[in-house]
Amino acid sequence: MHEVILHNYDASPFAEKVRLILGYKQLSWRWVDIPRIMPKPDLTALTGGYRKTPVLQIGADIYCDTALIARRLEAEKTTPTLFPEGQEFTSASFALWVDSVVFQHAVSLVFQPESMALRMGKLPVEVQKAFMADRAGLFSGGSSSRLPLEQARQQWPTLMGRLQQQLAREEGEFLFGQPSIADFSLAHCLWFIRSTPVTAPLVDDYPEVAAWLARVLGFGHGSHSPLAAEDALAVARAATPAALPDAPAVPLHGLAVGQVVSIAATDYGVDPVAGELLYAGSEELILRREDPRAGTLHVHFPRIGFRLEAG
Repeated sequence: MHEVILHNYDASPFAEKVRLILGYKQLSWRWVDIPRIMPKPDLTALTGGYRKTPVLQIGADIYCDTALIARRLEAEKTTPTLFPEGQEFTSASFALWVDSVVFQHAVSLVFQPESMALRMGKLPVEVQKAFMADRAGLFSGGSSSRLPLEQARQQWPTLMGRLQQQLAREEGEFLFGQPSIADFSLAHCLWFIRSTPVTAPLVDDYPEVAAWLARVLGFGHGSHSPLAAEDALAVARAATPAALPDAPAVPLHGLAVGQVVSIAATDYGVDPVAGELLYAGSEELILRREDPRAGTLHVHFPRIGFRLEAG
């Protein structure tokens, strides 16, 4: 068995989503700290160009995007589940909506000047400029655009009102009764918003929401220890990728297994990854690629939210 390795950094909201899932499942894992902005040479040696945070590594298998990372961690330890029986569609679909719509609101609110002044005020001016330029580039070329701040401010009470209503009516202590992927997807957005005093009231002014968020954050991050990026590359280089899934393949129109393809996110962070298409399932796509530092790798992507083209 290979160790669970998460390539992330402490302030990343999507990394917090996965860290909370690891805590919920009480998994032991290794933390590889990655740069907040490009270049990320050690990370992209594993992914082939995918730059978003976080990335999960298990041996020579690399998992991109938290939607698929959650499913891989579900396979790693099935209980407690992220997808309660009878709620698989509801929880996964809600998470997909949150990771796009609610996260867009969170980014707009957190990146308002007053908030960013508190988050980055102690950093050198050149570091602040580099960070903002990197984030501008992250949203270049994709379908997602920055939600105007005034629109986010106007719409936020509606989102929180709906959440308050759901929590007040649900019999359990979580969004749909028992914990699910829906809770962790929403929690990371609100964790992000609470990161400065400027935006924290947007969560704390809603008592039921604040209490629910405290319950989700209470799962913690599990047991983790640091791992150097070079050591993570050595793990991949020494490992053999896992066998392909037993689940039946789901055909791709105009593309076939064995073909060289390019895959990229469609919303933001659209840097393409090239490789040999090995598998196309209902939830994931697997590419085989070679890297001089990391060896032979299987890089996994979710099927939803990614564009696949002939190489």
